[in-house]
Amino acid sequence: MQAVVVENIVKKYVVKKNTVDALKGVSFSVDKGEIFGIIGPDGAGKTSLFRILTTLLIAESGKATVDGFDVVKDYKQIRNRVGYMPGKFSLYQDLSVQENLEFFAAIFNTSINENYALIKDIYQQIEPFKTRRAGQLSGGMKQKLALSCALIHKPTVLFLDEPTTGVDAVSRKEFWEMLHRLKTEGITILVSTPYMDEAGLCDRVALIQKGGILSINTPKGVTKEFKKPLWAVRASEMFHLMNAIKNDNAVESCYPFGQYHHVVFKNPGDDKKRLEEIIQTNHFSQTEIHSIEPNIEDCFMALMKE
Repeated sequence: MQAVVVENIVKKYVVKKNTVDALKGVSFSVDKGEIFGIIGPDGAGKTSLFRILTTLLIAESGKATVDGFDVVKDYKQIRNRVGYMPGKFSLYQDLSVQENLEFFAAIFNTSINENYALIKDIYQQIEPFKTRRAGQLSGGMKQKLALSCALIHKPTVLFLDEPTTGVDAVSRKEFWEMLHRLKTEGITILVSTPYMDEAGLCDRVALIQKGGILSINTPKGVTKEFKKPLWAVRASEMFHLMNAIKNDNAVESCYPFGQYHHVVFKNPGDDKKRLEEIIQTNHFSQTEIHSIEPNIEDCFMALMKE
């Protein structure tokens, strides 16, 4: 069964008398109980898409359903069935942790005790601070409180808009562990993120850029779509190395990635030999060249050029 279906959704904004296409005919579907990632940089259209699916925005055209309910005609049913955690912390900062949770439970005519089992693993980590005001919590604790509030009414579909942005690495890891535990409860999870490494933690992902879908596949399926050899190169002068490689007509792309530059050639052949020639011509030292397997970010960069 498909929990979310999106068909040719178009959303436009007018900014300073100019029309901006936030979403350009986006289509995809999400199976029940799936963790589906919307992966893309800031401004790609992720938040607009989530606001449409949670009935907070209306699209110019196209249609979408959540649990079989139309996002325009059946908005009341959808609001009772979904949980939404926006990118910006939006709980009441002057209320305590417990007061925020009780408030959101009351909105949905439920109580903390009724659905405590669902949020137990998450809430127990912040329960010692239940009397602390939400505005005084750390980034990771705010994240856990926001997720608890989004889950307190036991939603069937959970929308998480960039939930780990600005959160430390340990909290990010804990958060994804929580999501996989929630999946076992049968909850469908749509999560948007600009972090490409989080794509591998999803069942399937949609890569999105400038309002358009570049690819929809499993994380392994996305990387298999990368057809050309990929090379990692480094030297003592990384900036000059990148410019030298980019200036070679045989090179399709070269971009920094950690301690290396990732390089793809237009017509693969003697790639390593050509890189060695570039290095020798420019007298670079402390060099290293080796072939590597592409990751999601490499695939995203390649798809952007198509």
